[in-house]
Amino acid sequence: MLTAGFALAFFYAPTDADQGIIQKIFYVHVPMAIVALCGFVAGAVFAVQHLRTRERKWDMRSYVAIHLSIVLAVGVLVTGSIWARASWGQWWVWDEPMLVVFLIVFLLYATYQPLRFSIEDPEKQSRYASVFAITAGAFVPLCFGAVRMAENLTHPQAGTMTTSGPGSVTLTFLVSLVGMTLLFVTLCKYEMASKNATMKLRSLKRRLAGDDDFGAAEPARSAAPQH
Repeated sequence: MLTAGFALAFFYAPTDADQGIIQKIFYVHVPMAIVALCGFVAGAVFAVQHLRTRERKWDMRSYVAIHLSIVLAVGVLVTGSIWARASWGQWWVWDEPMLVVFLIVFLLYATYQPLRFSIEDPEKQSRYASVFAITAGAFVPLCFGAVRMAENLTHPQAGTMTTSGPGSVTLTFLVSLVGMTLLFVTLCKYEMASKNATMKLRSLKRRLAGDDDFGAAEPARSAAPQH
């Protein structure tokens, strides 16, 4: 799907008359931003489930969703800076609310992992991380909802660009968005599988270590004098 989206972007969607070829970064930048923000919200939903059920699988899903969303958010900031440099002549525009709010959200979630792994107790770690994920997840739609109501935005609006432009723009954007979503889901599944395998391996090592200790202690007991 991503390959199809990129092919449509370069060979099917029209080239912007004002920005030229650099505008095609829109088909990567915006889907990546949407998926990253949705991933943060999904992490909050999984965290609610964890606090409600106390099942560790929901905490792991929340962690994976937030972790991968942070990675995508880095890509959003990089591609956004490249686009800003080509379009506005500056790598960053501090008076643009959309950019600043996204940066704030990214910096907020950048503290998630340090906070999480600074707590050694597993139960406290997962509980505090879930509370953080829920609070930050609620912050995301509130901030961007407020930004949407602001005036004098210079940042291009995805909805306007896809609905006011030709059908080829809409189709290319939707294909790219679906492709980015599928990439996110696939990476989540791979990381979940990796973490589940790691947990099982650690459990087996602990069991084997326990069996070895038991086996080593057994001859000592049998050799002890009987009373």
